[in-house]
Amino acid sequence: MTSRIVLSTVGLAAAAAFALTGCGADTPAAGTTPAAASTTAAASMTSGPASSADAATGPVTLKTASSSLGEVLVDGAGKTLYVFDKDTANSGSSSCVDKCATVWPALAAGSGTPTLDGVAGTVGTITGVDGSPQVTLDGRPLYYFVKDAAAGDVAGQGVGGTWWVVGTDGVKITTGGVPVAPSSS
Repeated sequence: MTSRIVLSTVGLAAAAAFALTGCGADTPAAGTTPAAASTTAAASMTSGPASSADAATGPVTLKTASSSLGEVLVDGAGKTLYVFDKDTANSGSSSCVDKCATVWPALAAGSGTPTLDGVAGTVGTITGVDGSPQVTLDGRPLYYFVKDAAAGDVAGQGVGGTWWVVGTDGVKITTGGVPVAPSSS
């Protein structure tokens, strides 16, 4: 019985490490061993934001909050929201699929009209990768980052040079991100 529990925990950590590599340049913090990063990632995945499939049945709240990057878009609980450069505004779909969707869960739409507080832009929905409605702002799908453990965290800023927090005007904030080598294209 004990060996099964240990194997399940090790398996979860390995799966978390594998999933976190799915969206590119997401490296552990300086001084963190890969094993520690995997354990931290596994803990984040089990206590992180709800995915579309786990959505509350009430309406979503979008508001703004102060962060180290200035005023940013957050959900009703203060969790930071992101946009993905590989998404095309108004395409009606998300480009974050498979492992990416595990690391960057969609902001589920819930039911009813979203409540907005200080948010500029047009709020809508698309059918998310799991088939549930996903919230969009100005036609761009919104996501969480599993490593943002608490309200106000912005650990996903600039990851892979493609993930960005959203300002109060609905525009991505590209400052304060993880340095990324220029692309050759």
